[in-house]
Amino acid sequence: MYDVQTLRQTEFPHSSEVAYLNHAGISPLPQRAKRAIQAAVEALSGDPNDYFGRVGLPAIIDLHARLARFINAAAPSEIVTITSTSAALNAVAQAIPWLPGDRVLFCDVEFPSNAYPWLSLARDGVESCVVPADGGGLTLRAVEQHADDRSRVVAASAVQFFTGHRTDMAAIGRFCRQRGILFVVDAIQAIGHVPIDVQAMGIDVLATGGQKSILGLPGVGFMAVRGAVAEAMRPRLIHANATVDWPHWLAYDLTPLPGAERFAAGTPNVPGLIGLGQSLALLEELGVANIDAHTTALSRYAIGRLTALGLDVITPVDALGPIVTFRSPIDAAATDQLVQRLAAQGVVVVKHLDAAGAAYIRLSFHCYNVMAEIDRFIETFSESAH
Repeated sequence: MYDVQTLRQTEFPHSSEVAYLNHAGISPLPQRAKRAIQAAVEALSGDPNDYFGRVGLPAIIDLHARLARFINAAAPSEIVTITSTSAALNAVAQAIPWLPGDRVLFCDVEFPSNAYPWLSLARDGVESCVVPADGGGLTLRAVEQHADDRSRVVAASAVQFFTGHRTDMAAIGRFCRQRGILFVVDAIQAIGHVPIDVQAMGIDVLATGGQKSILGLPGVGFMAVRGAVAEAMRPRLIHANATVDWPHWLAYDLTPLPGAERFAAGTPNVPGLIGLGQSLALLEELGVANIDAHTTALSRYAIGRLTALGLDVITPVDALGPIVTFRSPIDAAATDQLVQRLAAQGVVVVKHLDAAGAAYIRLSFHCYNVMAEIDRFIETFSESAH
């Protein structure tokens, strides 16, 4: 296990003043990532052409290889950097060679990034099977009940943004692989918290933005697409650097690059991706399994404290990750004001609404949080809610 106090001092110095419990919304940058981004921006203000070719592009090639190792993708060619989970999943949804009547299965607490791309396919005759959440998310039992011969894709979040439910990806991936169904995973709430092995878990497509669990900047992230799956896809959004002869600008050859690079989306954000590389290095040093154990322990502690107050916690204790959500004891408008009062006192959480408009408060942890911050939230919440 790593030294949490040293980590707080060296990489997350804001933690000396602020109890930041909204990593499922946006995470603070580690200091090493901040320094690397600042150095890259400074270099781009000098000779950007030299820096881009000499430093930037080689760094991105190296990042692809490291990301492939991080999730045990078969090869770096299965990795492409992207701007967001939404962009990645929309690109994939539009690239699958659908047949009329094909179905996509996902549950009714998915974040819109993993719902809208599939729902929009109705115009092409593709049906969305939106199943009720089972214990806070998508389970193998629900997939078994609702999948049929027309099911083409099962889409799930590795960790649910709202309930905190942790999906059994290996079980669902095995089910899908046995039946020739594509398994697509939104990993933005899990990629730096939960060990992910795309090969062992049978994941065909994994997408994540960078600003949450992987501790990067907004606007950077990555997608993994299994090699054989990528080769069957034909992107509808074709960017200048995603074709086989892309340096020959005026050839207008639309033949896609092999592997995931066919989803390359134009000039990359070099400073952001260099920063992401530094955040990835930190996660590798700490060990994702260690982070998982640490944040899961924090979630269990938070659930105990919240339950002791009589609050309605909706996060399932038997499928626990780094997120804990409870129903607010007051209405939505009052909850907004409460969250603002908490922030003014240095305790950062977030309000969410369910489909019916009921208000919930979500706490989400990362590698450097400590139980004392949960105690601080409980104390401040108890004072501010009355």
